[in-house]
Amino acid sequence: MSFSLDISYWQLVAMLVDYAIKFVMIGIVPSNRRPSAANAWLLLILLLPFIGLPLYLLMGSNFFNRRRHRIQQRVRAEIDNVHTDIPDLPPDANLGADKEAIVRLHRALTGFPAVDANLRHVWSDYELAIRRIAQLIDASENYVDVEIYAVAWDDTTGIVFEAMERAVARGVHVRLLLDHIGSQKYPGYRRMTRKLTRAGIDWYLMLPLQPWRGRFRRPDLRNHRKVVIVDGHIAMMGSLNLIDRSYLMRNHRRAGRQWIDVFIEFEGPIVTSLESMFAVDWYTESGEAIELLPPRRLGVDKPGEHIVQLIPSGPGYETEPNLRMFNTLIHHARERLILCSPYFVPEDSLLEAVTTACYRGVRVDLLVGEKADQFMVNHAQSSYYEQLLRAGVHIWQFPAPYILHTKFALADPGRDTFVGVVGSSNMDMRSFSLNYESSLFVASGSLLDDLYTLARTYMNVSDELTLEEWSRRPWHRRYIDNVMKLTSALQ
Repeated sequence: MSFSLDISYWQLVAMLVDYAIKFVMIGIVPSNRRPSAANAWLLLILLLPFIGLPLYLLMGSNFFNRRRHRIQQRVRAEIDNVHTDIPDLPPDANLGADKEAIVRLHRALTGFPAVDANLRHVWSDYELAIRRIAQLIDASENYVDVEIYAVAWDDTTGIVFEAMERAVARGVHVRLLLDHIGSQKYPGYRRMTRKLTRAGIDWYLMLPLQPWRGRFRRPDLRNHRKVVIVDGHIAMMGSLNLIDRSYLMRNHRRAGRQWIDVFIEFEGPIVTSLESMFAVDWYTESGEAIELLPPRRLGVDKPGEHIVQLIPSGPGYETEPNLRMFNTLIHHARERLILCSPYFVPEDSLLEAVTTACYRGVRVDLLVGEKADQFMVNHAQSSYYEQLLRAGVHIWQFPAPYILHTKFALADPGRDTFVGVVGSSNMDMRSFSLNYESSLFVASGSLLDDLYTLARTYMNVSDELTLEEWSRRPWHRRYIDNVMKLTSALQ
């Protein structure tokens, strides 16, 4: 008996290329990547190599060009020099051993010490926060630094840009960083950039995706930070973007979606920490150096009362400071843990930390939106609910069509060990690996109580999801959730 194979030359070539791709990628993909992400990419490449490989080349690397990497290393070294003689904690701080250990961890990961701050206000009303930004810019005398992910010149934010125009007219240097992809997708982008230039505002795109100028990188590597700094004395940070709360998209307006955010106003040395972070991003995009100063005690009413620490993170930080920050806070909790994130797609260690907290007797409350604004994220997030509910997590769904966009975590409200985190970072794999984020570790002070009050306000209007209710979801919903869970690991 004899067999013959009728294979053409091109079929043979295709087969050899197919096997070569698979063989090579098995050794490349797992490098510096979580096992879950590596497995997801390899599954796609092995099953569909002619689709998986181009996607991996486009989306699978956190690569930055050498110029950007050199610039960031150089400026970060300068920041380290500025903070060399600054202790981990202010001399008046009395936090206790556990909190001090967390501060030392963050210092080792980012180089930023814990510093004093004056809390001026927690802005939880969207329109009032926008108005406050305009007021601060109108009061500026020397400079204004703004770094925000999504920026649009619309009916809501027009007052901010008009304040910038007035500031420029009186000689104030207004610097604006906006994320390229994060802003470009909204209506009126080109018109806005022309108006910014005409107004004399010094503006640059963050992480511009412009292949024709040699600026090509993974398109979903974004700068997600939200910071406003005025004259080096006052700063605001949080989750707020500079855009109408409907985000201007037709589908959002049809659905009646309104974003819920928080923006926090500070004075004191924390402003200098935020300015140092801004200086890195500004120099990276513009080439202009901003003088860096060590944290100062200016404007601090009660030294040692409000202790906070800036935690910047992003692809340039190989140690993933925000993931370690959240994990440490979760393990720190003894009685109560409150997590608030619009996109909760946890990395393996974070998921284990949350469920372990439940098993050791900590009450865990998770605040999420009833329906996320992104299809894939909505289903990927939902795929974790059953595991969380079975562990004992209380899941609170903020009612649609509102989008709960606030991001914070609180451990042990009402106890001496009470600590928290607030900022721009979601608790998802994108924020941990792909986005530049700005978070604030809050070791002491009334901001903790304000965030706890905000959490209770959110829970009072939310519906608690039960395991019994969730178990009744249809089979096709389970299927879509699980497929989207797989795609969330493709990093």
